[in-house]
Amino acid sequence: MTRRCALVTGGSRGIGAAIATELAADGHRVAVHCRADSAAAKAVLDALPGTGHALVTGDVGTPGGARGIIESAVAQLGTVDVLVNNAGIYAEQPVATTSYEDWQADWRRVVDVNLLGPADLIWHLVDHLRQRPQGPRGARIVNVGSRGAYRGEPDAPAYGATKAALHSLTQSLAQSLGPLGVAVTAVAPGFVRTDLAESMLVGDAEEQVRRQSPLGRIAAPSDVAAAVAWLSGERAEWCSGAVIDVNGASHLR
Repeated sequence: MTRRCALVTGGSRGIGAAIATELAADGHRVAVHCRADSAAAKAVLDALPGTGHALVTGDVGTPGGARGIIESAVAQLGTVDVLVNNAGIYAEQPVATTSYEDWQADWRRVVDVNLLGPADLIWHLVDHLRQRPQGPRGARIVNVGSRGAYRGEPDAPAYGATKAALHSLTQSLAQSLGPLGVAVTAVAPGFVRTDLAESMLVGDAEEQVRRQSPLGRIAAPSDVAAAVAWLSGERAEWCSGAVIDVNGASHLR
């Protein structure tokens, strides 16, 4: 049986690294993407189970970067059956205390990376899928959104807005790509304990985050990765268009 191939953006750490590991454990050949920290991405790559994996670099927030990422993944893996749009940035920008110059700069960069980047990657992926001999049927696109799209991000409005837009993009493309046999879904995680998030868990903040979920713990990257891996599989086709909450019942809708 031919092994399926997956591209995970933002795969050098945290949730992305966990997703890459889970997909590799499921038998995928995985392209681990990073923007600049190729050493960290290489460490993730070397630890993946299985063989035939690849390293891809590029800035998803630029049109040329998105195209290059897809082209590099296809060149190394032969094709891409699964695209996981995990790369994203978070910018604190309270409107009352952020200068207008920083406000503008933050909005544009967050939109470029969190929304336009995934949109561009999807376009180039679909272009590839339509041209490959076996066609696009069976491909999967999984977008990593956020609980913040629903409950709001008062100190990071651009982040919350772009994640809400990413959820909407998921549903729109699930309808437009369905006739091609491509299923498009998203996950909406809550707070996840990662290296970058540890600085937010000082003092009593950790206990406050823990209390958000009735399960009484803070999510690990593997919790999100398990959901993404299932959505990437062939049996999840009928979930196309769904945005799956992965927040430990910390926010219900």
